[in-house]
Amino acid sequence: MMSQEQNDLITRTGAKTPCGRLMRMYWQPAALVDELQGPRPVRPVKLLGEELVLFRDEQQRYGLIERHCAHRGADLAFGRLEHGGLRCAFHGWLFDASGQCLETPAEPKESKLCQGIRQRAYPVVEKGGILWAYLGEGEPPAFPEIDCFVAPDSHTFAFKGHIGCNWLQALEVGIDPSHASFLHRFFEDEDTSSAYGRQFRGASAGSEMPMTKILREYDRPIINVEQTEYGLRLIALRQIDEERTHVRVTNQLFPHAFVIPMSTEMTITQWHVPLDDENCYWYAIFTSYAAPVDKKKMREQRLELYELPDYVSRKNKSNDYGFDPHEQETATYTGMGNDINVHDQWAVESMGPIQDRTREHLGTADKAIVQYRRLLRQEIEKAAKGEKPFMFLDAAHARSIQGPATMDGIGPTRGWETFWMEVDVKRRRGAPWATPAEEVADKPQLRVV
Repeated sequence: MMSQEQNDLITRTGAKTPCGRLMRMYWQPAALVDELQGPRPVRPVKLLGEELVLFRDEQQRYGLIERHCAHRGADLAFGRLEHGGLRCAFHGWLFDASGQCLETPAEPKESKLCQGIRQRAYPVVEKGGILWAYLGEGEPPAFPEIDCFVAPDSHTFAFKGHIGCNWLQALEVGIDPSHASFLHRFFEDEDTSSAYGRQFRGASAGSEMPMTKILREYDRPIINVEQTEYGLRLIALRQIDEERTHVRVTNQLFPHAFVIPMSTEMTITQWHVPLDDENCYWYAIFTSYAAPVDKKKMREQRLELYELPDYVSRKNKSNDYGFDPHEQETATYTGMGNDINVHDQWAVESMGPIQDRTREHLGTADKAIVQYRRLLRQEIEKAAKGEKPFMFLDAAHARSIQGPATMDGIGPTRGWETFWMEVDVKRRRGAPWATPAEEVADKPQLRVV
């Protein structure tokens, strides 16, 4: 258990909080590129508790500025895109992408008032189908050269979804390997050939065995956690028999992402971004190592659940997440349908807006969560001292953060350690785009914690 003070330290991300200071030292997903398509590329954005407005001007420059006009506080999300910026609809004050006021048309012609007016603004870059914002001070860090940023647009697809709870409990589901055997349990297996775009529905690599069968029948994984140059590597082992073991390799990418296998040819890199202390978005980049991503199909699949423009789940607390007691008895462990995003959303939202960790009881299956919280507290302390935290990268160091490797397959019970790395290297070398391939023979042995 932890104290309330400790829980507040690692969950609250307002501008004046220690964790908020840490989070502002990293690029944050602010919107999908898709959200600024169309004739009026303007979107209100809430990020780390700040009310902002995101826009793209006529020169295709992105701006992210304070939402309320510096004049008298009117909402710039309803502003007009014209003359190189965003113009307030109240009195016509015009702001460019840097936040500089360009015009105050209601003032006398000779007025120089606008020269001293600047709206709070943050830099924005486009990467992997996501618009990223840096809310910190000074020079922002470099992006790591991980697969989802290295792969071409044809081989990636980005999406997001709203979750009505604190960012940390949403993230911690992704570094909890044992929950999938219960929360995502299906009582019957499907044809794995129709599993494209759906997690845990395909066959495990190197076999015809459906993932649904593995998770259902082998529900006590041995979990190893390794410290890495980017965060944590999690290895979950489910021994099938004396000869075969299912190996699932996932990663925690500091500060608030995880990287997991979606299928034998696709991975998910997913960030959990605080809107405020009681709401977050997950942003995911799906990366293919083989054929280009079928973006139309991926998008259509996800829009069956998520409703635009705010990417809110149609199954939510207001309708009991679609809970069906007959389904719970006969088809799924939760009774909440086949989309595992609904399962995860119910699990983390049911904890309350901010989980009360003073009352939890962790077990050995939670070792990755324990290790991550320890790392998070350590880096919060460093940021509070004015030091550069873990994964605040310069350009040279960013090139060394690659991958990270993921795997979901059945290999030898003896020798699984090299098996999963060989599978990952083979997949990378076979990719039609330039992707880093780790050399198994030279791979250092990382400490298991």
